Amino acid sequence: MNYILGIGTNIGNRMENIERCINAINLVPYTDVLMCSGIYETEPVGYARQENFYNCVLFVNSLLEPNEMLGLSLGIEAGFGRIRGIKNGPRILDIDILLAENEKIKTKNLIIPHPKIKERRFVLEPLLDIYPEGKAFDYEFKSYISKIEGQKVKKIKDEVVFDEQELRENL
Repeated sequence: MNYILGIGTNIGNRMENIERCINAINLVPYTDVLMCSGIYETEPVGYARQENFYNCVLFVNSLLEPNEMLGLSLGIEAGFGRIRGIKNGPRILDIDILLAENEKIKTKNLIIPHPKIKERRFVLEPLLDIYPEGKAFDYEFKSYISKIEGQKVKKIKDEVVFDEQELRENL
């Protein structure tokens, strides 16, 4: 199954946190990060008194089912030492399942597509790096970018393709 994961961090060495997160995901059997969008420095949303974030989105291919991917994401966050305190507050690592190919899920613990995807420039702008036409897994997202006010984002590193042939086969 193909996933789009959103990654965010604003504590410690933010670039290193993203690189270590990608490495942690790639350590899971039959799970591969095929592409990372550009890395964007973004203003915090929801709770302003904190450092700017580094955000990106990952295109991941995995044999994990969505609830297993959620468990993996929460486990990696915990392994990084994430503490859930202030809502939308500072965090060493945040991993969100934004989209899962051909999946629509709404349970107590998991909603796919992510319920706030349309409101977050720090997700939509990086998503354009992977899907420049503005549509991912039959989910049109490009039209929402112009509706978002504020949320300044600045690209600081270009996207990276890890396995170009496999990415082409899965996109």
